[in-house]
Amino acid sequence: MRTEDLEKRALGLPGAVESAHFGKRDFRVGNRIFMSLPESGRAVVKFTPDQQKLFLETEPGVCAAVPGGWGLKGWTSVYFMDADDDIIGHVMDTAWRNAAPKSLLKPVVPAQ
Repeated sequence: MRTEDLEKRALGLPGAVESAHFGKRDFRVGNRIFMSLPESGRAVVKFTPDQQKLFLETEPGVCAAVPGGWGLKGWTSVYFMDADDDIIGHVMDTAWRNAAPKSLLKPVVPAQ
C-alpha cells in the first residue's frame, strides 16, 4: 500500500482531518489523533493496550509496539507498504474508533 492510499483511507473516515504534531503529519477525529505518519512506510496508530497485544500476536510483520511509554499506552507502529488492504482497513478503523467522539460511533464501513 502506498502512502497516498493510506491517506485516502484515513480521510474517508467520518470526521477525519489531516493536521500535524511536532512537525509530523497526523490524522484526527474530534481533535484527537488516531494515526500519524512519522516516516516513510510507517504509520503510528492509537490502540488500547489489549488491542495492541492482539494485533502484535496476529500481525507480527505489520504491527510493533512503539518503544517506551507511548507503546505501553497502546501506540503501535504499522508497517503498511507490504500489508494486506484488509488488515490496514481493520487497523485504521480500530484506531479511528478509539479516538472518535461517541456521536460518530455508528457502524462504519471502512473506506475503500
